[in-house]
Amino acid sequence: MKIIKSLATVLILASSFYASAQYPDNVNVFDAKPNEITTVSGSLDKGAKVEDLTWASYSSVACFPATQNSKFTGNHVFHAFQIPKYAEVIITLTPTNKDANLSLYGYQVATNNFTVVPDLTSCVSCEADHKWDAPRAGKTQDHTRSITFNSTTKAYNIFIGVAGANGLTSGDYTLTIDLKAAVENTTAQAALTTYNIKAERGKTLSYQADLSKGTIIQDLSWAANSSVACFPATQNAKFSGNHIFFVTEIPAQSEMTITLIPDDVNSNMSIYAFTVGTTSTVMVPELTSCVSCEADHKWDYPKKGKTQDHTRSVYLNATTNPYRVVIGVAGAEGLMNGTFVLDVALK
Repeated sequence: MKIIKSLATVLILASSFYASAQYPDNVNVFDAKPNEITTVSGSLDKGAKVEDLTWASYSSVACFPATQNSKFTGNHVFHAFQIPKYAEVIITLTPTNKDANLSLYGYQVATNNFTVVPDLTSCVSCEADHKWDAPRAGKTQDHTRSITFNSTTKAYNIFIGVAGANGLTSGDYTLTIDLKAAVENTTAQAALTTYNIKAERGKTLSYQADLSKGTIIQDLSWAANSSVACFPATQNAKFSGNHIFFVTEIPAQSEMTITLIPDDVNSNMSIYAFTVGTTSTVMVPELTSCVSCEADHKWDYPKKGKTQDHTRSVYLNATTNPYRVVIGVAGAEGLMNGTFVLDVALK
């Protein structure tokens, strides 16, 4: 028994050593949890200068031009994590001292690639953010820096570099990792709650319902199919609660605006609607293609020149043919209940 236990210990240690040995010792590796905010602290004091910055301007890397090298002449500190498939991540650097001039860059490579600059010769993508040389029209910049990456059918390693500008070698900071990703669900689908409703040209008809009467759609992959293109998998959390469906028709040569109004202004609900032929009876999650699909949900970030309240709205139109319209009202972030009014305006 002692021999077996010792052998197991050796195998565990060897496996652990192999996993950590894949990344160089100067890289802080962490796990970023899907659909959560992960924070990582660091300090330029623990980094070192990267004397050769030519990698950044290679056409196969294209991270930042050589004219911006001065923004990366201080110490560099490296972090890394893995982004799963069908995901989007926003990485934000916040210096502890607002007066500290820090820069941020990151690059995306295959999961079996552990190359750290300056040895990087190519990558899937590389993004950088640093202090601007001059103001940009309609935009402002503070002491924070931000970059974005996404994935489709493959996972990737993401390497993050935090650098001091103009030779800066000290300063604490925090990295915020906002990772949104699709999560597979294999639970059996419960029966859908569906209401047949009318739409009348020149009128707005209102319908009341309660999300508590609905059911969760276990598989949301249909929405990201290119032949549906309703919403990307990175937004699945906005449709993770109960769904209720309304079915109607849009006549030829007409326009339809559908507005969702939660009774509670604090209820986070989403809406989507798709059009198919009038003889089709397809419903999600079996939907594989449609004429059109539109969705509206709470924004992740403010949009320039626009505001958003608790209501959601989608617009559909028909030209030479009428279509069957399926409207889905969904709870966001797992919301299971809440009353609402659905306005259907046809003209």
